[in-house]
Amino acid sequence: MRDCIFCKIVAGEIPSQKIYEDDDVMAFYDIHPKADVHFLVIPKKHIPTYMDVEEQDLPLMGKIHSTVQKLARELELKGFRVINNCGKEGGQEVFHIHFHVLSGGKLGTPGQG
Repeated sequence: MRDCIFCKIVAGEIPSQKIYEDDDVMAFYDIHPKADVHFLVIPKKHIPTYMDVEEQDLPLMGKIHSTVQKLARELELKGFRVINNCGKEGGQEVFHIHFHVLSGGKLGTPGQG
């Protein structure tokens, strides 16, 4: 996608603090962290939102979740939260599906506080 910031990160056109990459998935630290540890896990394939995932993308979605587990283990996260914002009304700002992984400090419960 020509104007997608995450596609530009995947292509190497925009720098990122990458922590993982393979043929299908990339992970990098969020530039505006909301927790002590805050990184994003994305597919290299451009999929705009969670609702745009198609049946043929399901193995890729599984790989994303396996990558979250792998990185949580490697970073020795004691607990963490995985968040996907879907659509403008759901708080999505970059329309390339991505999963936020947050850890450290007291995260609290979503919707409280």
